[in-house]
Amino acid sequence: MAFEEYRDLTVLEKGKLLLEVNGLKVYYPLIGGMLKRTFGSVKAVEGITFIIKTGETVGLVGESGCGKTTVANAILGLVPKEAGEILFQGESIPNNYPKHFRQKIQIVFQDPDASLNPRMKIVNIIAEPLINLLGITKKDEIRKHVLKLLDEVSLKREHMDRYPHEFSGGQKQRIIIARALASNPELIILDEPTSALDVSVQAQILNLLKDLQKTYGYGFLFITHNLAVVNHIADRVAVMYLGKFVEIGETHQIFSRPTHPYTIALLESRTELDPSNKEIRFVIKGEVPSPIAPPPGCTFNPRCVSDAKTRECQFKLPHKIKIEEGHFIWCVNPPVSMQGKMDSEIEISDN
Repeated sequence: MAFEEYRDLTVLEKGKLLLEVNGLKVYYPLIGGMLKRTFGSVKAVEGITFIIKTGETVGLVGESGCGKTTVANAILGLVPKEAGEILFQGESIPNNYPKHFRQKIQIVFQDPDASLNPRMKIVNIIAEPLINLLGITKKDEIRKHVLKLLDEVSLKREHMDRYPHEFSGGQKQRIIIARALASNPELIILDEPTSALDVSVQAQILNLLKDLQKTYGYGFLFITHNLAVVNHIADRVAVMYLGKFVEIGETHQIFSRPTHPYTIALLESRTELDPSNKEIRFVIKGEVPSPIAPPPGCTFNPRCVSDAKTRECQFKLPHKIKIEEGHFIWCVNPPVSMQGKMDSEIEISDN
């Protein structure tokens, strides 16, 4: 195919359904003993469902080890699904992950140093998707396309023939973003893309991502544990705990009207709002239970300090409860002010 078909990044119509994740489960087998037998599994992701549209950023937040990155790996076909379905533009993504899915779904990882080959020049790093996914082989066409991509991420022509060690952390992450754009994607997964950067550089990268999304209509899945970052960039937020969603809603709903005890505790623990705040109602106590043998009933029950907590939380499975339009929590006994708003069409979640 001619290079001109790919030279300009596609502008997507915003608001169209891009990704559907339905009942996704991902288990990692536990293997041990002399015979290397499987004796159990780690329930990394346990039955989550969400969608992403073009022009939209969905933030996925939670403590380390809650399953955020496993969700990304499952979408990318890097780990097998135990159950559930992942659809891209209405088409189920098969286990062999064909090339056209790899072209349309890209990822930006947390550590730019681990994503860049120190022996390769920047032009060759960015050119890899052009060659492997788009079949472009002419050097002059590759350099022309790479130059345009560098301009998209505010880097200069002279950067093309340098090596990764000659760049700052923020510039390296811009290079990674340029490489992700090279295949002309529609969905970009951003796995902690700013956590390794200084605060001032974080803001620059976030603004770059927002500008790219505004211009081209990309869908973003933004994975982070930084609540300030997700509040800045996300349109909707899903809060994960031990492989499950506990709350999902629009960003302003989650940050102004958090309802699940875990979400409330996360938000009230933010020191950037008021370091002198002593009136924290919810404190997360203890350690996260093991995903190998999660507790019965609500998995957050051992750490929950909500006034609405009862003995039922120890053995009943959380219900999906509608708080308001687009805002849901998974809880056995929601706060008193929210009770009576159960969505009768939603089944009890699987444990």
